[in-house]
Amino acid sequence: MRTRRAGTVAVAALLAAAIAMPGPLDRPDAGAAFAATKAERRKAREERERREAKEARERRAATPQSADPKAAPAPPATAEPETAETSPAVPPLPPERVEADVSTRSVAVTSAFRGSEIVVFGSVDNSRQPSPESGYYDVVVVVEGQPAPLTVRRKGVVAGMWINMAAIAFEAVPTYYAVATTRPMEEIADADLLRDLSIGFENARLRVREDVLKASVASEVRDFERAIMRLKEDEGLFVREDTGVAFIGKSLFRSSIELPANIPVGSLTARVYLFREGALLSRYTTRVGLERKGLELVLYDFAHARSFLYGILAVAVAFAFGYAASALFNRSRV
Repeated sequence: MRTRRAGTVAVAALLAAAIAMPGPLDRPDAGAAFAATKAERRKAREERERREAKEARERRAATPQSADPKAAPAPPATAEPETAETSPAVPPLPPERVEADVSTRSVAVTSAFRGSEIVVFGSVDNSRQPSPESGYYDVVVVVEGQPAPLTVRRKGVVAGMWINMAAIAFEAVPTYYAVATTRPMEEIADADLLRDLSIGFENARLRVREDVLKASVASEVRDFERAIMRLKEDEGLFVREDTGVAFIGKSLFRSSIELPANIPVGSLTARVYLFREGALLSRYTTRVGLERKGLELVLYDFAHARSFLYGILAVAVAFAFGYAASALFNRSRV
């Protein structure tokens, strides 16, 4: 019993000694040491993060950006919203073009020729016209004959008689000129563009000889040009139809061109122009031939190939018809 009490006292003494002994946190420098340890750990962590970030940048720089060694490095990718979508590019509309043709490529001129008619028709490729009546496009059709030399003389009254006063020789004047439009040409394009395209009587290709042009006054030449237009128009060889072209569909159009009986034989050039809002979009050119046929061709070739024999034959035919008419007249009197 005495031994157990002694043991208990000894244990109590040891516990008291342990409690009285100063620990590490009870020392004066314990708080400072603990703070230093925490700062060192934070510094070490920051240093480790900087080192890892540097190694990551070095690895990205060492990674090849393209298979082509000469290719420039790709720019850094920028973050884009996942919902953003690139809209596809709208392809440009194809340009409008005019295609045209004539109803016949050859017109026969015989001894019974009394004139003819040709139809110029065509279509607008890639048309954007909503309806034939919308007036979205304008079409101009020009049919022009071969140019030929022409001398124009001005007459005047002298002593009560009409005589030739002045003359100008033109090197080339169209033998035939017809222009048909969807509306008045002054409303289709400006005067400069019409002049460049030789559209209209005033812009027809009337070429004066160089020597005559140098010796003549410009105003006088212009007066003779107007006289040519007036005379040709009176003969039906210069024709203008302001509404001679009509659209019969969103892209289809047609025009009828009258060829008079006195039209000179030769080639005709048909030009078709497509306009929109005063600008030229497209043009097309085709040809029509006026050819002599039958007896007309035989007499023409004979007169040009054997002019002397043709003259003798013409006199003989005239004499024979005159003699026959005279004999018939004398018999009727008896």
